[in-house]
Amino acid sequence: MNANQCKMARAALKLEVWELADAADVSTSTIVGLERGEALLSRTFAAVRAAVEAKGVKFTGDGGVKLA
Repeated sequence: MNANQCKMARAALKLEVWELADAADVSTSTIVGLERGEALLSRTFAAVRAAVEAKGVKFTGDGGVKLA
């Protein structure tokens, strides 16, 4: 998952920044930073990715996302 995929996943799920942060148990500034392309700790990145995947997002090989 990259910054654009995070934005696309959040949009597809119709989640606000705070909702994704809550689902991933991270701060809203973490989500904002990820969507700006800032580096995250691997466990933090994994938590965000797991949160969107748990809500049905699949990441495609071409850099996109889709809902399962």
